[in-house]
Amino acid sequence: MKVVDPSFEIQDELDRSSLAVRLEACGRICYKSEDKITEDSAVPFVRKVAGHGHNSVLEMAVATLEVTCSPAKLSELHECQPRYLVIDRTASGCLVTGSIRAFREIAVQHGGNQLVNDMLLVLFTRTPYLFEGAFDGARALPAAGDIKVRKVGLAEVEALPIDLLRRHRHVGVKFIVNRAVTHELVRHRPCSFLQESQRYCRYSQDKFGNQVTFIKPLFYEKGTAEYSLWQQAMEETERLYLRLLETSSPQAARTVLPNSCKTEIIMYCNLAEWKHIFALRTSQAAEPSMREIMIPLAGEMRRRYPLL
Repeated sequence: MKVVDPSFEIQDELDRSSLAVRLEACGRICYKSEDKITEDSAVPFVRKVAGHGHNSVLEMAVATLEVTCSPAKLSELHECQPRYLVIDRTASGCLVTGSIRAFREIAVQHGGNQLVNDMLLVLFTRTPYLFEGAFDGARALPAAGDIKVRKVGLAEVEALPIDLLRRHRHVGVKFIVNRAVTHELVRHRPCSFLQESQRYCRYSQDKFGNQVTFIKPLFYEKGTAEYSLWQQAMEETERLYLRLLETSSPQAARTVLPNSCKTEIIMYCNLAEWKHIFALRTSQAAEPSMREIMIPLAGEMRRRYPLL
């Protein structure tokens, strides 16, 4: 049995990586298979994920496009009603930000729309492997002369006016917390999530130290009678779980695991949603274990983005 403190990590380094590298790093948290990451593993991993329809992984990276065209063409884009796309009009046209999943879905549903076609051509040219099975650049419509689409880099997004920055800048955070906290986090529906899976992770393996890891309880001080009771419960739970694994699968044995179990979860959303999250999850009414992790995260995020 191992006991650790809750923690968080803002995924700055991944923001500077390629889309494929970001998707693999996030996707492998589910199986805790980060040890399989190599210099050449990202693209095959993404292809496999997309081929199996694991769309939640494809929500973990976004692209921003600057589109210049007539107001009529922009209206057509809104009529497509794409899920999870953020669209804001600008003086010359609009900014469109969406996850790889969102662009794949609009490709399948509205690939015949000229504006959608031209946006996808720009993304497909840069990263064709992200759109296999959803958009074929070789069979796409020719780009229209009256539509201009440009990929916007992260530095440009960060330089946007505040009203646009808050909607188009997405930030990922990896949390190490207990399962009670993640049960609440996943209720923020505009966000995307990937979480360590007890269904597939077998904690009797060497890479987990042949033990179950628990999050230190905020409610009980070490050395008190209450902490001693909690520790006894966790030790007994671990013993029963490891015994069940001798004859059962992880998905069966996990049924005895409690909320105190450590889990890793990545939460990905734009700054506007982070502002909403902090307003709810740092208030006096919030669950204490949630405030324990959210208050320091909010402080760090506000230092980076004063609009929060």
